[in-house]
This record gives sequence, C-alpha cells and structure tokens, in this order.
Amino acid sequence: MPQPRHIFLRSIFALALLVGLPAGAGAQQQAASDGENDTYELNEILQKTEEFFGSTTEGLAKAIEKVFAEQGKPNAYVTGEEVSGAVGIGVRYGDGMLNRKAGEARKVYWQGPSIGFDFGGNASKVLVLIYHLPDTESLFQRFPAVDGSFYFVAGVGVNYQQSGDIILAPIRTGVGLRAGVNVGYMHYTKEHSWIPL
Repeated sequence: MPQPRHIFLRSIFALALLVGLPAGAGAQQQAASDGENDTYELNEILQKTEEFFGSTTEGLAKAIEKVFAEQGKPNAYVTGEEVSGAVGIGVRYGDGMLNRKAGEARKVYWQGPSIGFDFGGNASKVLVLIYHLPDTESLFQRFPAVDGSFYFVAGVGVNYQQSGDIILAPIRTGVGLRAGVNVGYMHYTKEHSWIPL
C-alpha cells in the first residue's frame, strides 16, 4: 500500500503537469503570435511600395510576389536609392531607411564591389525585403550575393544576398543600363563610405 508521503508527492507532480502544460502551450502560442506580428503581409509591402515609388507597376508587384512566394513574410525592409557602374569591375552605392515593426526606422548605407562580365551604369530606387533579422545591429555586415539568384521580372531586377540565416532581397527599378553577370557583395553600414569594401 502506497505511503501517504508518496501519494502526496504524486499528487503534487500531477498537479504541476496539469498546470504547466497549458501554460507552456500558451507561451508557445504567444511566441508564435509575436513572431507573426513582427512580419509584414504582402498587402502591407505593396502599399509601402506604392507610397515610396509613387505607384506600383505590374513588374514591381510581380517581383515582390515572387520573393514572397520563395521566402515568405519579411520582418524588415529598406526603401532607398542607389547608383552603380561597371566596366568589368563595378561599384554600387546606396542609402535608405530601414523599417522594422519591432523598432524605429533608421538611416542605413550600403556599398560594394563586383567583378565579372558586366558593363554599364544605372540609378535606381530600391526596395530590400529582409528575412530573419534578429535585431537592427545584425544588418551592419557584408552580404555576399547568392549564386544564380539574379533574375528580371517584367524589367525589375531581383537578387538574393545572404549571411548566416539573414536573407536580403533587393528589388531594383530605375533608369540606365547595367547588363551582364557579376559576383560581389554588399556592405551595409551606419555611415556613408566611399570605399566600396
């Protein structure tokens, strides 16, 4: 026959399980909900794009939809402008505003080199969709281009850059010509720099 002490301990253990399980499940649901609240829906990004670009062209909308289909919902984005040029070796400079639901907007800069079968120059407005950004400071580093990720959607250029789990998807539309294939990286910084490294 079980001792009263054992019965008491078993009862406490069972009660702890009954109380602990729902609380744990609720915490997981809350964490999932919080994570969902930190991301942007497609219609939110399309609206921000229209505000920034003045209108959302069919090509721009298709490019954004393609990135959403491949990567899901971003938890940050940058709207900005950049200039670039290349004759075999190229450079790119840009600046814009980083926006996160979980934090204040702030100014960011980027610059980077490239090398390859590439020529021309352009000036463009840029929307950068950002995935898995844990905090603002994590953006300030070098992001190599992902091989084979460059494509055009109705005249709008899209490519992926990645460092660790963080994925960036710059979407560019603008004037000028920049054709060819190149490899390189983008360095995102807190201050403007003319040194594209």
